[in-house]
Amino acid sequence: MKAGAIVQSREPVTLVGGADLTAEDLALSLRLAPILVAADGGADAVLAAGADPVAVIGDMDSLSEEAARAFAGRLHPVPEQETTDFDKALTRIDAPAVVALGFAGGRLDHELAALHSLVARPDRPCVLLGPTTLAFHAPPELALPLDPGTLVSLFPFAPVGIASEGLLWPTDGLAFAPQTRIGTSNEARGEVRLRPSGPGMLVILPRGVLARAVAALIAAPRWPSPSPGG
Repeated sequence: MKAGAIVQSREPVTLVGGADLTAEDLALSLRLAPILVAADGGADAVLAAGADPVAVIGDMDSLSEEAARAFAGRLHPVPEQETTDFDKALTRIDAPAVVALGFAGGRLDHELAALHSLVARPDRPCVLLGPTTLAFHAPPELALPLDPGTLVSLFPFAPVGIASEGLLWPTDGLAFAPQTRIGTSNEARGEVRLRPSGPGMLVILPRGVLARAVAALIAAPRWPSPSPGG
């Protein structure tokens, strides 16, 4: 069990935030990740959907009184204000993978903060599901079965290289960095294999490949945990 974990699961976990949540997305995620956790105000979305989380994690500044009463025995306050509720929850879940809903498609600053957490927590496999696409942090090696023509975008949050197989435009030998070269709007020719030189690369795919992305992340090796304070 990871130090500081509140939720430990051998199955993938669905993590719900406070942005828009549809019943279809929740049902889709729970089929793949049946353990439900809410991050702060995400508990209100979960309550409205009639779902039952095993835990509510966050600083609780967005939680309604109704949700606080409904889930009183499962509240896990984390009062510090240095990190987002998404980050607070993600770092306290020990599971093969997390599918995160309600963190993308709303305010741009909130979405950027969630993408930052994906990169800052490379040892926590997590797929951020949005209205049209999904994103996750590339693990040290990834084998992803995709149909030819599938969108594959690579966006660096740090200087990083990435070897690839199965992409229309190869990436071997390229130096990616947020200020210089990015890799959006590439596409698969079939199965895609990625081997980044280090942490820092986000993979963005159509949301229709969610199940394949989750399975690939579960099977992939993980980056080491960041050093304390990192």
